[in-house]
Amino acid sequence: MRKKIAVFLVLLSLVAFTGPVSANEPNDATIIGDILLARPLGLAMIAAGSVLFVVALPVSLPSRSVGNVGQRLVLDPVEFTFIRPVGNFDYRLGAWPNPDSREP
Repeated sequence: MRKKIAVFLVLLSLVAFTGPVSANEPNDATIIGDILLARPLGLAMIAAGSVLFVVALPVSLPSRSVGNVGQRLVLDPVEFTFIRPVGNFDYRLGAWPNPDSREP
């Protein structure tokens, strides 16, 4: 029980002391918070988004919005989790090159 409380207090202090960060240089607390909290939550969002994407297919296929739905539910969480630089919460989603958006 004491271990759980200690882990909770450490995680709480990491989140509480994470302040605004400049876009160029993230501090140590931001990087640790990103690795311990944001990346695992990103993985969970990828899984949840994938399930929701499959559930939304019957609606998005007739409306021809599969690409948009897939971008928001699956590709944005993948970009947030794996492409975004560690500690950079100012990263603009959609900056990752999408092969469908390339001009010939």
